[in-house]
Amino acid sequence: MRADEPFLVRHADLIFALKTFAASMLALVIALWMDLPRPYWAMATVYITSQPLAGATSSKAFFRVIGTLVGATATVAMVPNLVDAPELLCLAIALWVGLCLYVSLLDGTPRSYLFMLAGYTVALIGFPSVSDPGNIFDTAIARVEEISLGIICASLVSTLVFPRSVAPAVAARVDHWLRDARRLSHDTLLGRGPDEARRTLRLRLATDIVEIDTLAVHLGYDRLADVEAVSGLREIRLRMLMLLPVIASIEDRLDALGERGLKAQPELNRLLADIGTWVSEDARRPAGPIRATIEARQAALDGNASWERIITTSLLSRLRELVDLSCDCRALSEAIAAGRRISTVDLVFHPEAGAAAVRHRDRGLALWSAAGAVVAILICCAFWIGTGWPDGASAPMMAAVACCFFAAQDDPARFIRSFGLWSLVAIVVVAIYLFAVVPAISHIEVLIVALAPTFLIYGLLIGRPATAGAGSALAVNTATLLALQSTYSAEFGAYANSAIAFFTGIVVAEVVTRIARGVGAEWVAKRLVLSSWKTLAVAAERRGKHDRAEFAGLMLHRMGLLVQRIAFVSEADRRDTESLAQLRIGLNIIHLRRARYGLAASTLFVLDDMLDQLAAAFRRYAGGGMPPELLARIDAALAAAVEDPNPQAREDALLGLVGIRRGLFPGAPAYRPQRGESFAA
Repeated sequence: MRADEPFLVRHADLIFALKTFAASMLALVIALWMDLPRPYWAMATVYITSQPLAGATSSKAFFRVIGTLVGATATVAMVPNLVDAPELLCLAIALWVGLCLYVSLLDGTPRSYLFMLAGYTVALIGFPSVSDPGNIFDTAIARVEEISLGIICASLVSTLVFPRSVAPAVAARVDHWLRDARRLSHDTLLGRGPDEARRTLRLRLATDIVEIDTLAVHLGYDRLADVEAVSGLREIRLRMLMLLPVIASIEDRLDALGERGLKAQPELNRLLADIGTWVSEDARRPAGPIRATIEARQAALDGNASWERIITTSLLSRLRELVDLSCDCRALSEAIAAGRRISTVDLVFHPEAGAAAVRHRDRGLALWSAAGAVVAILICCAFWIGTGWPDGASAPMMAAVACCFFAAQDDPARFIRSFGLWSLVAIVVVAIYLFAVVPAISHIEVLIVALAPTFLIYGLLIGRPATAGAGSALAVNTATLLALQSTYSAEFGAYANSAIAFFTGIVVAEVVTRIARGVGAEWVAKRLVLSSWKTLAVAAERRGKHDRAEFAGLMLHRMGLLVQRIAFVSEADRRDTESLAQLRIGLNIIHLRRARYGLAASTLFVLDDMLDQLAAAFRRYAGGGMPPELLARIDAALAAAVEDPNPQAREDALLGLVGIRRGLFPGAPAYRPQRGESFAA
């Protein structure tokens, strides 16, 4: 942290802690003044909702309100109708939690919090109300009121008191991403730096896109953000999705030409150097002359074109895309910084719509997680009902919360265990407060002073990414177990019973989750790889739909998830990931499909046969390389395409086939014609 940074930036963690504590005390005081039955819910909600950035707080608050309303409504529908059959009621609540968790995991965006909360809210309200079902409606209304009060206080303080907009964070991340992308483009074009460094940078850029995507969702709820910035970010993200595979394709084509092929084309070398300098320089030199040079060298392909000529033409096409994408990113960055809107008419690269909304969804993993939550809740319910434990309702309630909170992690059991250990610390802290500090306090002002040191420390922990999980567990559990109300009524036996049930639920959740989800990051990484090959199979099987950007959005999102688990990926799959091979293959398949409609029937027959063979191989993929007979199929398609009478369709087909061949068999010898000598390499 630099000394010349503003005070608010240098002490952002402390300011966040002070703001969050102030909001929680405001919520507690208002709840006590309104005589709400459980004012501590409002206090705990502030710590659940508050985030260092105002936009993140607002989005989480919005989703929490809706989720609480849905959960409260479901509780009112279930408890009165099933209270006479406790086993059936427990099953209904468990299945509801599992269903909501399943939908939440499939959604995968910050909006997923809505579904998750709608699930475990039923557990939070429903299980404690089993002994008093007649007041379930009042309890649900009170829950909504207290949650809403906490959310309102957290949002107001976050927005009005030293607000930190998410917009600068997004802008900074985008600028950093584009700076790294320019460096990668420059090094790729000029052959600078080791291959390993370029691969590392490429993987980091793929991961950053996923993080920027998450921040961008919060930006839409940030009242401090400019509307033009939101619109500009949407456009720039579409181009970021396409920039990475374009750079990777350029590197592959340069590798295919080799040092000998590049030396034989001095004009191409000068063009590469010119583009590399243009991409990396700060001055905004017009791109018109560079485009003109590319077009002058990009002559039409015909049946006499050599393999080197086809590779060069493919390289020039990708260079044109790189220039167009770079121009758009620069223009959009300047527009966002100046707070002005830029018309899409002024942009030169126009990706197809839909990339922003496409995300990877693992239905199998979501189903296992949901099933684990259902089983954990039912085990706790069986123990609670079977033993007649008066305070046992806390066990299934906490099992639901723990299973839902950490289901999205690769190893949720490890996180649940950490949550449980910090909960033990909170139990001890609360015991000290309840039986040593609070009994001597008779004024709310003194109570606030007594709570300040502990909760300010919690706020500092939440404000730092490395300790945010521990801070949240401590703050929320302390506020909940403290159960502050208008009158003091703590009794050690009841507290001990409640704390044991509380901790039992977490332990059961960990054990069941370890059984249901004991596979870890390696299993998740393998599923990601296999999912990508199945997506390629779908791309090969479909015919003619313009979905290039949509495919890029899905594959890059999946790749960002895979990069986070790169240490668990097999060596062969790691090479594919590092070179963006799967993404490039898919984009070329889509490019090839678009060329189909201008091709002759004889060419189309060979091409479709190749696509069918590709799809079958992708679906059978279980690790390692692709079957060598696929290379013969691709070469047969090349031989047919090169003889096609339609010049434009022939060129498009050849470029797509080159990309597929290079992506699947990068080490294969150069293509040679299957007949005649007119296509000599």
